[in-house]
Amino acid sequence: MIAVIGDIHGCFYTLIELVEKIKKKYPGIRIISIGDLVDRGNFSYDVVDFIINEQIDFIPGNHDYMFYHFFKYPTSVFARSWVFNGNEATLESYIKHEDEIFAHIDFIAKSPLYLNLDDAFISHAGISKYYRKFLPENFQQDLSILEQFIYRDYLHDIGVLWTRDPLLNLGKLQVVGHSKFDKVKFDVDANAVYIDTGAFSGIELTAIIIEKSEIIEVIAEETHLNDIRKF
Repeated sequence: MIAVIGDIHGCFYTLIELVEKIKKKYPGIRIISIGDLVDRGNFSYDVVDFIINEQIDFIPGNHDYMFYHFFKYPTSVFARSWVFNGNEATLESYIKHEDEIFAHIDFIAKSPLYLNLDDAFISHAGISKYYRKFLPENFQQDLSILEQFIYRDYLHDIGVLWTRDPLLNLGKLQVVGHSKFDKVKFDVDANAVYIDTGAFSGIELTAIIIEKSEIIEVIAEETHLNDIRKF
């Protein structure tokens, strides 16, 4: 059994309340973040620090990789894209923590782009249906075949950090964030669940409890007002 938390986007106080709810109801459960820790909300630094200190497993999102590239590869497309994707909030949150930036982006860079668990297959944006033509008929029996495509294409718009394509049915529950909905959305054809519920826009931060591809429960925390950036 696992708990997977949707896109956090700097909503630190919302996050700590949600994690407390999860731990209270499911003591000892493995907790996983589906990425997009940073940008848009007020407390990106605090969110990344909390994820590290609480030893919450983490799958990076496109916003996390833009943050990483901005400091490591400033001429890259990811770095240039960050300027248009809410980076001001992240930079402001690190003003008093500049000495920790590189430790945090190294944490992001070292984290896996997906987790293939008994309970679910987890990545930030999901496995595009585009890849079906490259896979054998029985690919669902061994999903390790996907790794070559995941790490080859993660910088592209079809990859697991960016895709908005219909998702490939993997034969087990696929859990993704990235595409925002007001509530958790289940795609029957893809056997995929979308769990980004717009925390940064004032809706809620959501986690789902999963066991063997079954969604046991949805746990949500309404976004705390002090997490929301005021312009």
